[in-house]
Amino acid sequence: MAKENIIYGIRPILEAIREGKTIEKLLLQTNISNDGIKNIKEELKQEGQNPKIQYVPIEKLNSLTRVGNHQGVVAVTSLVEYSLLEDVIEECLNSNNQPFVVMLDHITDVRNLGAIARTCECAGATCLVVPEEGSAAINEDAIKTSAGALLRLPICKIRNTKSTLNYLRQMGLKIYSASEKANHLYYEQDFKEGFILIMGAEDRGVSKDALKMSDELIRIPINGEIESLNVSVAAGVIIYEAVKQRNIK
Repeated sequence: MAKENIIYGIRPILEAIREGKTIEKLLLQTNISNDGIKNIKEELKQEGQNPKIQYVPIEKLNSLTRVGNHQGVVAVTSLVEYSLLEDVIEECLNSNNQPFVVMLDHITDVRNLGAIARTCECAGATCLVVPEEGSAAINEDAIKTSAGALLRLPICKIRNTKSTLNYLRQMGLKIYSASEKANHLYYEQDFKEGFILIMGAEDRGVSKDALKMSDELIRIPINGEIESLNVSVAAGVIIYEAVKQRNIK
């Protein structure tokens, strides 16, 4: 599998943006500023993209491009094609299916992200939702861990969790958040209707804002001395409870 996709030079980067490629990161030569760079930033803004921008020495750009004709800018494009959440949900509902959405709330380990994506794809989840910032990179390691699921499963990148959850609630989805402090057990819930399952960060769990917006907080019973499961394992347990319920005739 290829490593990060590198595009360099002003015109090639502009063309990539216009073709709909997702730019994950822009590497700009330190102290550079010209019309070409301004055009790239403007095109990104018009397309609703907000990639990370990093200023680096020219030697760094030379090492990435080898030939050196980068014009002071290198773009790192996404290894996966992102889907628009609204389109995915609309298509699901139009097909008379109940949406089955999994959201990762700032999970930072690429192996956990990849493992959860693999489970989602195997379970037939509608899509996987990840935040634009503060989440594990969908890189070569994540794709490898997912066994290629990240290339098959619709991945939706979002800017604002609150507005996303409001939209999903308006579309009739019930919001479940996995939390060790929840009073209700996961297998007591009804996953046959449309829902979104939120799995939180490895260290902090689901964010306070997402917890407040949840219809139900759910937990997996723990009978041993260790207080919690790995997040990818926990996601698999709950996801397959939903599969079981949906497969019952």
